Amino acid sequence: MDTQQLIHDYRRWLTFQRQAQLEREHNAALRELEKASVSATRMTEAYRSMAEKAASEGACYRTLFLREREEQALTCEGWLFVRRVLAEGGTTRIRATLLPTFTLEDGPSNPGDLPAEKLTLEIFEQLKMDKGMASMARVDRVDSTGDLQFITLLDSARGDLRPHLK
Repeated sequence: MDTQQLIHDYRRWLTFQRQAQLEREHNAALRELEKASVSATRMTEAYRSMAEKAASEGACYRTLFLREREEQALTCEGWLFVRRVLAEGGTTRIRATLLPTFTLEDGPSNPGDLPAEKLTLEIFEQLKMDKGMASMARVDRVDSTGDLQFITLLDSARGDLRPHLK
């Protein structure tokens, strides 16, 4: 095996390792949200706080989400800049910009390497029938299909990504 092929295979292996790590992290965060029974109201308050920090300090928050590809949901990672939180007609929508930093197709990337994605998310209550009608907040993308279960981490923020948002 030549060196180039070996390095290529190694990088591919690292990409699959990162995919597995992000999947475990997303699943653990989802379990924590479910255990805490986080309501849509509390989730909305958190996103409003993120929007305030984004406006005043340029804060972007690390975000994990699922992207459906050929009937398979793969965990992706990026930095989310929350522009606005809109509550209208019983729905709460978030206008944001996503700087992708990991997809299985593209592998790891630095913020700004891939184009920024403007997106609209919606916060809603998801009923868990298997948990005795318990509910928990869920955040899905509504302006495009396939991106769902966004988990934005309040404790992981950066203020240096604004130049990449355009």
